[in-house]
Amino acid sequence: MKKRVVLPLALTALVLALLAGLLWPRHDAGPPPSAAFQALPLSEKIARGAYLARAGDCMACHTVRGGAQYAGGRALQTPFGAVVAPNITQDVATGIGAWSTDDFWNALHNGRSRDGRLLYPAFPYPNYTLVTRDDADALYAYFKTIPPVRQPNAPHRLRFPYDRQVALAAWRALYFRPATFRPEPARPADWNRGAYLVQGLGHCSACHSARNALGGSSDELSGGLVPVLGWYAPALTSDAEAGLGDWPVADIAQLLHTGVAPRATVFGPMAEVVRESLQHLTPQDVRAMAVYLKALPRAAEPAPPYQRSNAPEAVAFLQAGARLYDKHCVDCHGADGRGAPPHYPPLAGNRALTMQDAVNPIRIVLNGGFPPGTRGNPRPYGMPPFSHALNDVEVAQVVSYLRSAWGNDAAPVTSADVNRYRSVPLE
Repeated sequence: MKKRVVLPLALTALVLALLAGLLWPRHDAGPPPSAAFQALPLSEKIARGAYLARAGDCMACHTVRGGAQYAGGRALQTPFGAVVAPNITQDVATGIGAWSTDDFWNALHNGRSRDGRLLYPAFPYPNYTLVTRDDADALYAYFKTIPPVRQPNAPHRLRFPYDRQVALAAWRALYFRPATFRPEPARPADWNRGAYLVQGLGHCSACHSARNALGGSSDELSGGLVPVLGWYAPALTSDAEAGLGDWPVADIAQLLHTGVAPRATVFGPMAEVVRESLQHLTPQDVRAMAVYLKALPRAAEPAPPYQRSNAPEAVAFLQAGARLYDKHCVDCHGADGRGAPPHYPPLAGNRALTMQDAVNPIRIVLNGGFPPGTRGNPRPYGMPPFSHALNDVEVAQVVSYLRSAWGNDAAPVTSADVNRYRSVPLE
């Protein structure tokens, strides 16, 4: 029986891989850049590329902590093993010094290296495929200015069969199609600019979308647990999670640009995105992203509120959480849970607390909450970790209390939920 099942699966994978090779050639010169772009002085092309590299947060993956900029070596953990980011400095032997503009375009648009190898989608070419040829060439012009660093690329550390190109080809046949960003004429210019940044270089769906067992994603921006990192990226299409539908555009833009806003503060991986990328964008581009995000179609909301138990043990559990809150939290967040924004975010009505998956509040209580230091928030107020002061039951009690107080209405968490995330790495 097993042989009958395995053989069709193997044949299917082979057919998909062959199909992928036929659909996407080893090298694609792509369209030429526009005449307007070609007429720009080199200095303007480089400046534009530097800005776009910030928008794509390229340095975050291609620079190991304490290492040379863009020299690679950072291991990106996935459910299938580690993908090691390559050297993209101008070193000819170990970087991209020998690459042409067509080679660079082919990597962004088709997910292929200069030698024709398929690239792993930890490099988010399913998003970068939307980048225009002008912007790809601007990025290339900028990366030509990066000093060469002789640092050989370390091999990926992926489990079999995910370390095989044939498996990657099959994945691409299922989940990847090269695409072109097409503005919607009926939409205003700022909406289209925001859509281009969010869908393309911003690669927001890489975190804010659920993934299946093969790492494929089809429901964009609907929220999902970030693999391995153990943070939940909320649905940007749900008012029960990110809640952007009833936010003013100015507040969304403020959160993206500074990391703090009247209703929320960014934390975890998003704090790094704001610090390293979004704070460096122009106010016009950040506002365009906010306009687009606010206009996203709203998903159907989960209807039934949580029916809280009146059993004595359940009541005592929440009362214990209330006492812990009074001891450790009330000085900053207030007895009424309103906090003192932007330094101490409100807890009453805070959707980060009331989402169905409680991983984020659990991790913040355990590991602390640290917004990024940005130009708009140069002296951020952080929340200290309590993993050393509270055991699993106590963390579960206080998180459950936060999810039930001041009109919040979400299910309690258990000590097992807390223990699951106590040892998860911070990055």
